[in-house]
Order: sequence, then C-alpha cells, then structure tokens
Amino acid sequence: MKTRSPRAVVTGLMWLQQREAGGGLRHTCEQGDGLASYGWLRHDGDNFGVQELRDRGLLLRTEFVKRHGGEHGGDWSWRVTARPEGAGSPASLVSLFFYVATDGQGTLQPHVEDRTRLAAVSGTSEELGDFRITFLRPTSESGEGSTYSSYHYLDAWSPGLHRLTDVVRSSLSDRFVFSPPGGPRQRFLAVDTFRGLPGAAEAPRSHLLLHQVTLRLPARVEVTFESGSVRDRRGPLAGPALTAELARHEAAFERRFEETFGLERKGFAPAQRRFAQAALSNMLGGMGYFHGHSLVQSPLHEHPVPFPETSLFTAVPSRSFFPRGFLWDEGFHQLLLARWDPELSREVIAHWFDLMNAEGWIPREQILGEEALAKVPPEFVVQHSETANPPTLFLALQRLLGTAPLPYLRRLFPRLRAWYEWYNSTQAGPLPYTFRWRGRDTDPERFLNPKTLASGLDDYPRASHPSADERHLDLRCWMALASQVLAEAAERLGEPAEPYRHMQRALSDSELLERLHWAEELGAFADYGNHSRAVGLRREAGRAAPGRPPPAPRLVRVVREAPRPRFVGALGYVSLFPLLLQLLPPDSPRLAPLLGAMRSEKQLWTPFGLRSLARDSPLYMQRNTEHDPPYWRGSVWVNINFLALRALHAYGSLPGPHREQAAELYRELRHNLVANLYRQYAESGYLWEHYSDSSGAGQGSHPFTGWSALVVLVMAEDY
Repeated sequence: MKTRSPRAVVTGLMWLQQREAGGGLRHTCEQGDGLASYGWLRHDGDNFGVQELRDRGLLLRTEFVKRHGGEHGGDWSWRVTARPEGAGSPASLVSLFFYVATDGQGTLQPHVEDRTRLAAVSGTSEELGDFRITFLRPTSESGEGSTYSSYHYLDAWSPGLHRLTDVVRSSLSDRFVFSPPGGPRQRFLAVDTFRGLPGAAEAPRSHLLLHQVTLRLPARVEVTFESGSVRDRRGPLAGPALTAELARHEAAFERRFEETFGLERKGFAPAQRRFAQAALSNMLGGMGYFHGHSLVQSPLHEHPVPFPETSLFTAVPSRSFFPRGFLWDEGFHQLLLARWDPELSREVIAHWFDLMNAEGWIPREQILGEEALAKVPPEFVVQHSETANPPTLFLALQRLLGTAPLPYLRRLFPRLRAWYEWYNSTQAGPLPYTFRWRGRDTDPERFLNPKTLASGLDDYPRASHPSADERHLDLRCWMALASQVLAEAAERLGEPAEPYRHMQRALSDSELLERLHWAEELGAFADYGNHSRAVGLRREAGRAAPGRPPPAPRLVRVVREAPRPRFVGALGYVSLFPLLLQLLPPDSPRLAPLLGAMRSEKQLWTPFGLRSLARDSPLYMQRNTEHDPPYWRGSVWVNINFLALRALHAYGSLPGPHREQAAELYRELRHNLVANLYRQYAESGYLWEHYSDSSGAGQGSHPFTGWSALVVLVMAEDY
C-alpha cells in the first residue's frame, strides 16, 4: 500500500512457512516462487480489495478497506487470514511480517511492548501528515478469542525499497523456539539484529520497521492505518466494523459489475462470472505509481542520458514479470478500465501523455525507479528516441471521446497532435502514405528474422533484410486510426479537422491500400521490403584461439536465395490489420480471403483463438536464435483476438456480401477464446501472456492480467 507520490511511505506483507529454509521468504510477486495461484478476486480500484494466495498448503486471504475522511485521504485497514489448505495439511507454523518503510522522506517512530512486540508505528510524511499504524493481536480465523503467538520486530535501514527483501532475509536467525503452553516446541526463523547488507555500498535511504508474528494455523491478523487529520472517527476499522465494511463493498462491487458488463443476463454461470471479476480486479489491483527517469539514447548524444525525473500512474501487464508501464499494452488496458471507471482511465492517459518529450516522442517502456529497474534485463533498459510503439492509446481515446469533459480534451489535444506529428515525421515510409517501423535489429547473423520490437509484435516475420525501402502494413493501419481520432477530437473542440480527415481518407483508400500492400501470391495484405524466402539457421563451429579449446558451435543465419524487393510471404496477424482496424468497407472483395484465412485450420484458426502466424507460413513456430524461442509465430494472443472479434462483430452487423460469414466467425471465435481462457484459469489459477495454438495451454508470463483481461469485454460483447 502506498500513496501516489514520488517518495511514498510504503506498507507491505511478507510471509514464511517455518518448515522451509530462509529462501522460502515471500514478498514480491515472482514466477519462480511456484505459487499455485495468487491474485485479486475482487478489487474496485479505489475502496477495497480481496486477494487469495495459495502457497504449498498455505492459503492466505488478504483484504483491505479504505474509509475516506480528513485532509490526507482517510483511514484504511488490512485483514490477513491464514489457514492450511487441502486434506491432511499440517497445522503449519507460519510467520507473517507486516512492515512500514519510508522512501527518502518522512519519519517513523516504533512503539514496542514487552521488548519484542511492535504494537504500533507513528509517523509523518508530506502526503499523509501524521498517522498511526496499529498491529492488532492475532485471533482465531473467525475473529474470536486470541491465539498464542511469538513476536519479533526489526528496526533497520535499507538502500531503497528494492532491497527490503534482502534486509529482512539477512536479519533472520534460527536461534528462536516456538513454545506454546502444552504444545510441541519448534525452532523457527525470526528477525534478529540487523548488521547491514553484505557488500552494499549504497547509502541508506529507507527506514524499515517490521512486525513479525509467528503462529499456528488457522489465524487472523488485522492492521489499521489511522490518519491524524480525521477528527470524527466512528471507531477503529477493525473486527466487526471491518467485516461489515467489507461486506458492504463486496455487495456494491457485485452490483456495479453486473450493471457494467451484464454477464449474469448473458447466461454466464457464477464460476465464469467470478473468473471475469478476477480478471478485471487483477488489472485494477496491479496498477502502480512509479517515479524516476528513463535512460535514453538519442542521435544527439554519443551515450545514453537520463531523461528528467517524472511520474507515471499506470496499469501493468504482469505483477510478476512486467511490473512497469508499456506504451502499446496500455492502450489495450484502458479499453477495459475506461468501461469500468472512465475518470480513472482519463487520469492514466494524461499521465502517459505527460511523459512526452519536446519532439512528441513517448518512450515505449517505462522503467522508472529502482524497483522497476531491478526487474529489467540490461539490454532493455535504454530507450531509443527514434523507436516507436503502436499508438494504441487512440483505441481508448476513441471510446472516451464522447464523454470526456471538454477542459480535459483541450489540455490533451496539443499532446495528441504532437504525438501524431512525431509518427508522421519519424516513421514515414519510402512512398507517400507508407510507414516504416524504425529500430529493427540489423545484425545479419544474430536472428533468423531480425526483430521489430517497435511494432510490439517482436519476432513476427518481416522483410529478411531490413532496409529503408520497407512498408509496414500494421503501422499504416494504426496511423489511419490515429487520423480518425484526431479528426474527431478536433471537431469536438472546434479545431481544424480537415488535415486529419484528409489523412484518414488517404490511409483508408482501398485502391491505394491494395496497390501498396496486397500480395496476390499470398492472397492477403502484407509488408513489403528486401526479402529472401530461403533463410535458415545452421550450426557453425567457432574458431579456436591458439592454445585454447574450441568454443561451442553456434547457430548462424544462412541465406540460400538472394533477397530482392517483394512482399513478405507471412500470413498472420499483420495481414489482418486492415480488417482488425476496420479500414475495409463491408463490400470489399478482400474481406472474403481474409475471413477464409481466419477460418482455415491450416492457417489461422484454432479451437482456442486465432494463431499469430499461419501454420503453413515458412517461419511458423521457428526459433529466431538458439536461445530465442518463437513468440509471435503461432501463439494465440488475446489483444489481437479482441480486435478480430470487435471487427467481426461490426462486419457481422453491417449490410454486405460477407455479413453472415463474419457473424458466424464471430460466434465461433468468441466461444473458443472465452472457453479456453476460462478453462486455463480454472486449471492453472492464472491468466497467461499467450496461449498454445496446439493445446490452448497458457504460456509465458503469469499472472498476465494486462491485455489478457480483455476477455471481460469479450464476454460482455462490449466493443
């Protein structure tokens, strides 16, 4: 729990099952911890949340409620219930670690009872004013009576919030014995004297106060935060009062969810509705406030330089693997959040546009602060100021335009215009009304097909030999959408709209689109560039240095046919973009082959959704390097399937020769996607980054409740 401020006071929870070694300490979300499942079951984005975590026989249920009041946001309370899970689970000894820490500003004062129990912390900070955090004594699972516990506390300093886990782990000692009256004695780990982090050269910045309570299951612990500026407090938000507030908020969430998405009216079973609630709740519960600076490489500097410090309030793709902002992901996130809470969505979008530099560029990946930086491989830290990302925020703005207050649009419009003009000036293609992603990898030996990270589709096949002559279909379609939204925003504000309408008409012109991007031999739209159809990987022995053993053989790229300017023979998501963004008129003759490719099991159709690359494409499921497995080369991705369903829903409702075919495809695809995501969630406990096109199994990062949570809008048929 933290405030939306650059140097917030932070509170949190760690836990340790005492049958494990110190390495079993849980704190941040890590895929490698192997939890059976964790995530929010209900979270309204503002007032309350309910979360469950399953960790090898331990079930933790965390609940919080906020109660507004005073001048600094009001009060909040936690409740953590711990119990054994599964038949025959032992009455485990578990330690819960509740902590509060500063991050460069604010003061904390411990209040200790009996020399070992941290009963409360009083403090002050710029945003919160005076406050008091109280750690109540544990009770039974029902909240009645007390339970025997051992208490320990830690008062330490950390180089930063990103090292809190290390501070606690380095402070654990096994010299303590749990001795309940009349019960078995057991040695356990508890925090002891902190002597500093080994080899840490950073100056201390975070003051950490930690309350450890060790007990046998089942048990319940509550923590209250009370703001000093609340004058008319009705009493502590604990015990029966907390139970009542939780029940009230849960009932309000259920009503609001049904009013918003109508899944009960659509006939979804209670378990399916709970799945959809969890998908939305995890996106809301995963939102974060980040502060720091990007490291940027620009043509004006020889080496990367830090951007000015800035802040970002954003949703994230994945709490465990991508806990930071991603530009093209965020446009998809906001499609769902704008439906749930338009005001919240407008605030997030404003944060993103405040990241813009003077040229109109927004870094595609936001790595702000030490906690975010600790999760990023070094090769992805530097952001390149010539590299774009799909402008998907226009998708969300398209939904918000009609209801956004005019003062908000008026403040946003200059940034929208600057962003749009940046794409037109820096990502222009070799011919009028063509576009080209900059920043493709040009190393001819490294990749089977050089990546295009800027497009968001990473290893999706493009021209085999990157050049300035490329024409990228997906970017052209994104710019058609951007032109439409700019025109609509300008018209609403009374600004000149014709330049944007002119661009929209040109980029939507069917004849021009076909001339630039229709590949007759492929029977689909395609990229154009310097391309070879005969490229492969070959194992090649490296040369040994004199007197040294030979290096291990490596895979290198071989080109068996000289590249030449041509359309790229890859049928997949990129081929569908004129349909996905609904640039084709309902009577377009090109709709028929695209719909046919979507329904063909030899190409894009699977029982789980549309695969990203046709099964008969040359690079289908091909590794890009020895250590680089296929990513956008066959897997089913929810964000593109959402766009496909949105488009099919539209084409299936418009008069035209393809209306019935589009409507039938829509019904089948929607059923397949929803059924598989629900089945995988029920079996694995998670939503996933992408899904196998052969088995439907979840793959990649998990939990991935970024754009995979769009399944809620699919279930609601809200496009």
